[in-house]
Amino acid sequence: MTHDPDILCIGSVLWDVIGRSPAHMRQGSDVPGRITRLPGGVAMNIAMTLARFGLRPGLLTAIGQDPAGRELITACNELGMVTDHVYRSEDLPTDQYMAVEGANGLIAAIADAHSLEAAGDKILRPLENGMLGSAEAPYSGYIALDGNLTQRLLENIAQSPLFANADLRVAPASPGKATRLMPFLMHDRAVLYVNLEEAGLLCQTTFENSAQAAEGLVARGARRALVTDGGDSASDANADGCLTQKPPEVLVTRVTGAGDTFMAAHIAAEAAGSDRAEALSRALHAAATYVSGGNAK
Repeated sequence: MTHDPDILCIGSVLWDVIGRSPAHMRQGSDVPGRITRLPGGVAMNIAMTLARFGLRPGLLTAIGQDPAGRELITACNELGMVTDHVYRSEDLPTDQYMAVEGANGLIAAIADAHSLEAAGDKILRPLENGMLGSAEAPYSGYIALDGNLTQRLLENIAQSPLFANADLRVAPASPGKATRLMPFLMHDRAVLYVNLEEAGLLCQTTFENSAQAAEGLVARGARRALVTDGGDSASDANADGCLTQKPPEVLVTRVTGAGDTFMAAHIAAEAAGSDRAEALSRALHAAATYVSGGNAK
């Protein structure tokens, strides 16, 4: 049975393989720890948090028809996501991400999102064939978009009439892909969610803090920008000014997915009617809960 989603999450949905150790690590470290496999990817992490806040996220992504893909679709359904519109490839394997984390944070990571990139605009077909929208009647709800898509596809999305009525929330997959978001820097419907390093890459400079970075993105043409800086601060800037708050102090036990949790919690707060200050506060508390090992609610 097809269900109408409350929000669309477009981008990477894959398996996260994460190795974590309580020890400080450096290049070449060989330490005891735990290795887990969980559903992940930027779009998936955002969708999981949205579902915990009571929303019904729909996924637009590519997932293979291999055993890993069938297992992933089952996991998505069990977590409360709408998977009716996922592009299921017969010849592309299900993507995966591998990371190593120590007590001193993320040590290294490799994202294998080649199938998502190869699928290209096939994942957007439901937005043009009438299932979720069309060029004549574009989808008009929230869309969370991640930067794991190809540069060309992101450029096409930024200009596409299929997104003309959407409340578009955009995040890079990682600092290495931050510049893929350039087409949205002057987009009139996009809200950017980046960290301090990613903001600097987009503006081709270095910022001292989140407020400076958020204001810098708006000065470069962004309609609105939210910038996080780990445990130091987070800022929300638009033409009306900049808000800055400090996150709660917590013991950090994990970092992968923290930015996605922040973004999802912020969207959920605004969808529920929160003002800018309350939405920023709720997002920071959700991210703090996540990195300390709990589930944001």
